[in-house]
Amino acid sequence: MRTMESFVLRDVHICNAKEEIEHAYIIVKNGKITAVGENDRMEIEIPDMDRWKLKEYTVESGTLLVPGMIDVHIHGVNNADVMDGTFDALTTMTQTLPAEGTTSFLATTITQSQDAITRALQNAAVFRKYQTPKQAEMLGVHLEGPFFTPMKAGAQPKEFLLDADVSLFQEWQEAAEGLIKWVSLAPECDLDYQLIRHLKKTGVIASAAHSNANLEEVEQSIDAGLSHVTHLFNGMSGLHHREPGLASAALLHNKVTNEIIADGIHVHPSMVKMAHQMKGTADIFLITDSIRAKCLPNGHYDLGGQTVTVEGNRPYLEDGTIAGSMLKMNEAMKNMMSYTGCSLKEAVAMTSANAAAKLGLEHKGAIAPGMDADFVLLDENQEVIRTWCRGQIAYEK
Repeated sequence: MRTMESFVLRDVHICNAKEEIEHAYIIVKNGKITAVGENDRMEIEIPDMDRWKLKEYTVESGTLLVPGMIDVHIHGVNNADVMDGTFDALTTMTQTLPAEGTTSFLATTITQSQDAITRALQNAAVFRKYQTPKQAEMLGVHLEGPFFTPMKAGAQPKEFLLDADVSLFQEWQEAAEGLIKWVSLAPECDLDYQLIRHLKKTGVIASAAHSNANLEEVEQSIDAGLSHVTHLFNGMSGLHHREPGLASAALLHNKVTNEIIADGIHVHPSMVKMAHQMKGTADIFLITDSIRAKCLPNGHYDLGGQTVTVEGNRPYLEDGTIAGSMLKMNEAMKNMMSYTGCSLKEAVAMTSANAAAKLGLEHKGAIAPGMDADFVLLDENQEVIRTWCRGQIAYEK
């Protein structure tokens, strides 16, 4: 195994979800953070630093170092899609994402034929074994669909929708070699919440999505093990004052976390602000839900066998349905701060720390000793200058 370089960053402003350290140093060895502290105490705290033969990186004045961003819901980027089911597609994704500050992600499927989903899962399982450190890390798979209701299908192809099926899920989990970490489904399509119970039992996150469930159905699914709501406000029963639906339950119940697409298109900025005020920082994740058209010009693209037209930052189907996004994670961070007035520390929680905690990733989500060396250097406008993935530069502006 090739030895990774050891290096030091000096006089950098570190911003974690729970603390900031100005004029800090950070030492990385073999892909891990080994030390973090105040810059003027480095020689005292690391007396043997000379024998480490550390390479030193220059950090620009006014920049910020934040934990690598974790996107738990992303379909594609740069003309690659998880459903392509190819090694090249996942390689393109892992190589492209560090430019927006993403250092790890869940490869997200879409409703398609059972065979197409199986191929995508098998491909992910093979890719996971061979991916390299100098790119965003595919942590696992987010199975979005096909267990949805046609009434709230959105851009999920209706002809392939199914009721929840534990046996089918087990077949897919076997094809993925255990990589499915997250499942989005409609609670009302899961008879007696059998799949939700199975997911909880096997340590897979169950998330409500593309659902027309009423409040009672959602509450029953939460009791069964549902713990998250996919792309809040989109593809779900809403906030009606006499018929509270999934969106209402998402905001009311502290047993569920929420993800939100903060692009100003999927959800009005005022609704993003309301969600943040009601749920609080700890229960919100920022995601992209991006498609292969991200990073590409306006035009026509494929999503789950459907033609998506992209004009500006808006991708849509022929009937006008919004179909995924063009959002980047650093843009989501910037927008969230603008829409809600939240602090950078809160934004870091919503782009990194919260997802790491939800997924049980003990070595990601913070810049601290013992953590993977996944971090991003940002300028004052949250634009990405440089991204490190497990201790190696994966992107440099």
